[in-house]
Amino acid sequence: QVQLAESGGGLVQAGGSLRLSCAASGRTFSTYAMGWFRQAPGKEREFVAAISRSAGNTYYADSVKGRFTISRDNAKNTVYLQMNSLKPEDTAVYYCAAGPVVTTTSGMYDDWGQGTQVTVSS
Repeated sequence: QVQLAESGGGLVQAGGSLRLSCAASGRTFSTYAMGWFRQAPGKEREFVAAISRSAGNTYYADSVKGRFTISRDNAKNTVYLQMNSLKPEDTAVYYCAAGPVVTTTSGMYDDWGQGTQVTVSS
């Protein structure tokens, strides 16, 4: 099990940028694939991005491809989500998650953070 804590959310105007961080506890961070998901009010949680254990593979939802970048620093036990060209429809609570394999499926992730709010104003 790994404990996750997101940070970096906030209020930004459309077209702006934010960088989310997710700090993980424990010494085994490099053995976990990591994902970012988001949930807007009244909507299902949806996949945003994922990265493999060694950062060799990354995956993105079509809605964020070309605007968001997922990365990780295993030495710092941290995964990042750089979000550029933000749109009002990106407004949601963003969650990071850890699991045994890199996947777009939320059910395959075992551990979740508490989430960080991102609000994009028009």
